[in-house]
Amino acid sequence: LTCSGATFEKARRRTLASLVEFRISGVKTNMWFLQRLLSDQTFISGDCWTTYIDDTPQLFTATKFRNRAAKLLTYLGDLAVNGCRIQGQVTAPLHGLQEPAIPVLADAQGNKVDVTTAPPPGWRDILMRDGPAAFAQAVRRHKGVLIMDTTWRDAHQSLLATRLRTHDMERIAPTTAHALSNAFALEMWGGATFDVAMRFLHEDPWDRLDRLRRLVPNIPFQMLLRGANAVGYTSYPDNVVYEFCKQARDHGVDVFRVFDSLNYVENLKLGIDAVRKANGVIEATVCYTGDVTDPSRHPKYTLEYYLDLVDELVALDIHILGIKDMAGLLKPRAARLLVGAIRERHPNLPIHIHTHDTAGAGVAAMIACAEAGADIIDLAIDSMSGVTSQPCMGAFVAAVEGSDYDTGISANAIQSLNGYWEQTRLLYASFDPGVKASDTSVYLHEMPGGQYTNLLFQAQSLGLGTRWNDVKSAYAEANRICGDLVKVTPSSKVVGDFAQFMVSNHLTADEVVERAATLSFPKSVVEFFQGYLGQPVGGFPEKLRADII
Repeated sequence: LTCSGATFEKARRRTLASLVEFRISGVKTNMWFLQRLLSDQTFISGDCWTTYIDDTPQLFTATKFRNRAAKLLTYLGDLAVNGCRIQGQVTAPLHGLQEPAIPVLADAQGNKVDVTTAPPPGWRDILMRDGPAAFAQAVRRHKGVLIMDTTWRDAHQSLLATRLRTHDMERIAPTTAHALSNAFALEMWGGATFDVAMRFLHEDPWDRLDRLRRLVPNIPFQMLLRGANAVGYTSYPDNVVYEFCKQARDHGVDVFRVFDSLNYVENLKLGIDAVRKANGVIEATVCYTGDVTDPSRHPKYTLEYYLDLVDELVALDIHILGIKDMAGLLKPRAARLLVGAIRERHPNLPIHIHTHDTAGAGVAAMIACAEAGADIIDLAIDSMSGVTSQPCMGAFVAAVEGSDYDTGISANAIQSLNGYWEQTRLLYASFDPGVKASDTSVYLHEMPGGQYTNLLFQAQSLGLGTRWNDVKSAYAEANRICGDLVKVTPSSKVVGDFAQFMVSNHLTADEVVERAATLSFPKSVVEFFQGYLGQPVGGFPEKLRADII
């Protein structure tokens, strides 16, 4: 670099400006030294001497250049030419939005509640005082139905690609601690929230847990634990699962919903034992699929199958039984039959129901569960509920208000929270895949709620958006040739990958079976048939398995 000027000062300024504009990557340079030299007051005054550089060590203090302007220009140029490349984003963000206002909470007499003060005692106080077993029995003795709010986890996982940031939960946390102080729990960790926080939000999931725990000391936190998979997508060594559960408990998780994607009890045992050693509340979970009122469609998943599975879990000395209806297949009549039979066989066992509202029958099914003897129901704040999310909290609370199943949650409190989440959801509109209404075809394809929106986005990304109905039909066919699986992460991913493979390659189910030995299947499908996820109910379809592996 050579610069000149009419005076020494002009030449110095021109040289410094040129150095600032230089961007050299891949090799080391002395640009930082030259910039310090040209900015040093002694050099500017011209009073240098022979050993000036040796006598001025501050010239050698390296400066880290952040290169923000060039990075910003590169980003803006890429955005203008290629459009937004944020993973999971399906539309452009809405313009003109402001940070949502924190709602004002009022008590039953209409007086303003100061949410900066300590919240009322809640179920976590009972847990911390009496321990997990006594806590579970207190839940069972409780008159009325308890609710768990899924807004902080499964609701946004099902509706907004799990993109909700800690910041937006943290702002409403003190108000939530007061408004939902009677709630059984807040589901706020585990599942896809763990890896999405790190991969896409660039957040620390442990930091989220710590920050929210400080703001909500009175309501138990619940997480989703995939048995031997923990919060990952493959089986981990036992010691990893044990240590993970211990750390999660220490950081504030209270209730662990332990499930296995194939209802494989051997995988469940590890998670159950890990939670017990961590002194957490064990909610061992049965994943529901099929229809217990019509066993002819799903002969593997009869009422007797579920009752036998519950018996196995109860024998493991669990605290709470969870029934996880991932796709929203539990119709009201089936709910009464299943929950009623479990309650009759296990009168002292707390029962916790989870469903999705994809078909639109969620509130009716949850009322049926309550009437049949369920103790806890999963719901989401109104504006974060419905379709692939959980049933509407406001609707359920209003429906059972004043009855034997009263939740103890104020409708006014729900509406205060709902105002915040209505505004917040608009901030994430670019991640909303646009599922606008109920879809009763879920009773045919049985796609889990969280996967429905993700698979719709993936289909659009692969150019299969106009063939979405074909993807749903292929999902049902892929499930059938896999042997009719329990479908929840990660087994649901196997079926989803299989379905997209079939549609992309224009293959029917019969053609897949005939040509299996010559086809190159997705990795998840191959690993499933190799037994990486465990043993499915009824075993593998052996001929297809032999051809694939």
